[in-house]
Amino acid sequence: MDGDRVEIDGGIMEGGGQILRVSTALSCLLGLPLRVRRIRAGRSQPGLRPQHLSGLEMIRDLCDGKLNGGEIGSTEITFTPGKIKGGTHIADTKTAGSVCLLMQVAMPCVLFAASPSELHLKGGTNAEMAPQIDYTVMVFKPIIEKFNFTFNCDIKRRGYYPQGGGEVVVQMSPVKELSPINLTERGTVTKIYGRAFVAGALPIKLAKDMSAAAVRCIRREIRDLYINIQPVREPDDQAVGTGSGIIIVAETSTGCLLAGSSLGKRGKNADKVGIEAAEMLLQNLKHGGTVDDSLQDQLIIFMALAKGVSRVKSGPITLHTQTAIHFAEQLTKAKFTVTKSEEEDPGNDTYIIECQGMGMINSNL
Repeated sequence: MDGDRVEIDGGIMEGGGQILRVSTALSCLLGLPLRVRRIRAGRSQPGLRPQHLSGLEMIRDLCDGKLNGGEIGSTEITFTPGKIKGGTHIADTKTAGSVCLLMQVAMPCVLFAASPSELHLKGGTNAEMAPQIDYTVMVFKPIIEKFNFTFNCDIKRRGYYPQGGGEVVVQMSPVKELSPINLTERGTVTKIYGRAFVAGALPIKLAKDMSAAAVRCIRREIRDLYINIQPVREPDDQAVGTGSGIIIVAETSTGCLLAGSSLGKRGKNADKVGIEAAEMLLQNLKHGGTVDDSLQDQLIIFMALAKGVSRVKSGPITLHTQTAIHFAEQLTKAKFTVTKSEEEDPGNDTYIIECQGMGMINSNL
């Protein structure tokens, strides 16, 4: 502690941008001044990249805070939060940096603002190393709303690597407090659906090939379900640049949503893209958890803020999730326990993530 500034080591555990997102969001919510050192020390290009900087600047503006060290490549920042306010905020990575990661850092904060917020997030909508916007809308949104809030996500334009240029508008109203969640019953898979998309210079045939390859791959394991993966060509006026990819979602009898996704890139065969997404989905179904690997870590900050005990059954705990838990516990009074899930088939590698949330109350409401 430097005076009352919380010291965060950005190089431990996952060692990436996630540490920055979790700790600055919580700093903003709790009014804790923060110093983050060794930012993204675990990455090949350490320090702030454009998407991390635009996320930080948005958080600063959301709460009238002060940010020092906010430059591209900077490995240390100090942040002093003010009072969270609603209204319209714009964050533009000016690259293909992920709009979904911008959403991850801002969303917990605007839930505890004084008035409704509208976030204009610009960058890549379907970027590597981040959830695709389709995942955010099809999986993240319906599950995260179980914490007892709703948001609207309007995809204005899609943007792809390398230039980005996408824009998503998120509208949210603040809440008094978040309810805990209980996601411990997987149920049985009742339907599988998705979308395979192409944009820009790519022919629809690629989307059809991705879809067909994915269906064939899933069919080997799951024979009796109708699989509906729509091939789509994004309208030219709603997409910047050329891109392709696929997302496949499995829905269960208890309302769980698990997904697999993959992005196309130059020189990568369309069948391979489809098969990658299908294999990821099958992997996520195999462990018997109620959430997939991508959602696991995104739930942690909300579990920490909620009032009461949240329980989630997951597959093997990812390093991203361990990192999110570490920093959520360091900054809030939330307490997490992770235990191996006993009741099932011993072949299943499942865990129960339990959290006694801090019960954050929105003092603005």
